[in-house]
Amino acid sequence: MQDNNQFKPYVPASKVTPELTVTSVVMGIILAVVFGAANAYLGLRVGMTVSASIPAAVIAMGVIRVIMRKNSILESNVVQTTGSAGESLAAGAIFTLPALYLWAAEGKMEKPGLIEITLIALLGGLLGVFFMVPLRNALIVKEHATLPYPEGTACAEVLLAGEEGGSNASTVFAGMGFAAFFKLIIDGLKAVPGEISFRIKGYAGEIGTQIYPAVMSVGYICGPRISSYMFAGGILSWLVLIPMIVLFGENLVLYPGTSSIGEMFAAGGAGAIWGSYIRYIGAGALAAGGIISLIKSLPLIIRTFRDAVKGMKGGTDVGSERTNQSISMKIVLIAIAILTILVWLVPAIPVSLLGAAIVVIFGFFFATVSSRMVGLVGSSNNPVSGMAIATLLIATVILKITGDTGAHGMRAAIAIGSIICIVAAIAGDTSQDLKTGFLLGATPKKQQIGEILGVVAAALAIGGTLNLLDSAWGFGGDELAAPQATLMKMIIEGVMDGNLPWGLVFLGVFIAIVVEIIGIPVLPFAIGVYLPVQLNACIMVGGLVRLAVDKMKKPEEEKKRITNDGILFCSGMIAGEGLVGILLALLAVFGVNKFIDISGLLNLPEGVAKAAGLVVFGLVILSLLKFSVWKKQKSK
Repeated sequence: MQDNNQFKPYVPASKVTPELTVTSVVMGIILAVVFGAANAYLGLRVGMTVSASIPAAVIAMGVIRVIMRKNSILESNVVQTTGSAGESLAAGAIFTLPALYLWAAEGKMEKPGLIEITLIALLGGLLGVFFMVPLRNALIVKEHATLPYPEGTACAEVLLAGEEGGSNASTVFAGMGFAAFFKLIIDGLKAVPGEISFRIKGYAGEIGTQIYPAVMSVGYICGPRISSYMFAGGILSWLVLIPMIVLFGENLVLYPGTSSIGEMFAAGGAGAIWGSYIRYIGAGALAAGGIISLIKSLPLIIRTFRDAVKGMKGGTDVGSERTNQSISMKIVLIAIAILTILVWLVPAIPVSLLGAAIVVIFGFFFATVSSRMVGLVGSSNNPVSGMAIATLLIATVILKITGDTGAHGMRAAIAIGSIICIVAAIAGDTSQDLKTGFLLGATPKKQQIGEILGVVAAALAIGGTLNLLDSAWGFGGDELAAPQATLMKMIIEGVMDGNLPWGLVFLGVFIAIVVEIIGIPVLPFAIGVYLPVQLNACIMVGGLVRLAVDKMKKPEEEKKRITNDGILFCSGMIAGEGLVGILLALLAVFGVNKFIDISGLLNLPEGVAKAAGLVVFGLVILSLLKFSVWKKQKSK
């Protein structure tokens, strides 16, 4: 292993430059709220979030270096550290907390309050940051040569390429502007349909695509392989399983349906079959996929935890050198003790002191696992949902055994699962940020404070965001499918009440096992089975655009620049659409949305509306090419 004492960061330890300034803190908090809200919206729509570190770094470089004329790379690093916390906290929160709103809609419990959501998010986020303080020495410093932390290293490279900051930042902002424009046309003015579907005559299957910039951007960022796995899951659901259910069960009434399958299909088409049956098959596949990914990671998880604990025995990395100064262990231990007591005392999390201690122990374990996993395979492959499923199953079983059932027990289970899910997500993000800082020569203590500020800002925003989206559209429907939260709800209900359609769930489980045996990654495939095929097809289009870019016959450096520009533009489109989605939700809550709806005024025939939608989708793709492929060609 490399001797890390010989590692020389970009900014030497002896040099002191601005880091945690008013500028970096304010910019970081704004980006934490912006990317937190945008990723919450995206995750509730498609079941996936994207990293905010690189776009936050690019925006920071653009503002600090180009607009403010300051040459301060460590200040920009604090901005991205603080800003990326919002995306990670949102990812952890949306996987679990919307289940509370779903139960409230069914009349099983009261709607969660703003303070309840904020406290759960805040406790999980702060625990995730504080757990990473003692782990930094073990995972970031001592294993610098063996844990690459791909996103953290990439972010450092972006910040080091500071002379291009203005151009790159303009690409992100252009993506935000174009996506905002297209979102307003599609969902604001409703000039064209956001989803285009085609049915095959005499066949119950359905195919089509959505035309949203953010959904297409997910496919471009994830790449053709992940996109194709999701699309394959969608094809299985909508062109195989739904036609089979209709073909063989036309005259049957199968639980949880209340009318015959034939009547259901005649009234609501393939979507009705998806809502009554396929969602449960998809939930089974998702649960199995999460557990399989966790089982496959067990040897690594055990080794990770053992090595991290060994690494901590040498003490923390608080030292005289600026680049080794972390928050003191005394403060960390006091903070963790206070947070543990708060988990016990906060009414939103109805657990005993022993239960709170178990939550914190599980949280530390999964924080350790998450930090090392993202160091090896990157944040996108971190099995957070698998950890959440395992935690929920254990917590729900314990609660049921101890007699804590009904609405109280279900609320407790989701609160426990939420905290641990947020802990894992924030710990993974913090470790990537600390890796970036290690390469650049940042002061760890200042990064950790920035992360705490980002968590607080995002936690204050996430409750309002979830309440707003629930008031506008509700969760679990066409607008916001909330796939992971719906799955967590099903798991808790299945353990507590035993009322799941287990036959459908087991179909999904065994589909996942078959997919795993033939070597296809289960989780993206299972998400594809669960989500509507139109959404998967839109992601696939983004993946195909990325494939075309990757196959271009150009010098490698040129291709790399084009790909990176595309990723930055797509990150901007995700942020732009997410923010306009929040704005439209606000308009819907106040009833203003109907005044800008011109669909009735246009009254386009179905065929013309579909053609117009495809034209708009074509313009979305052309805008991506304009700011990636053609931008580089033009500049040469």
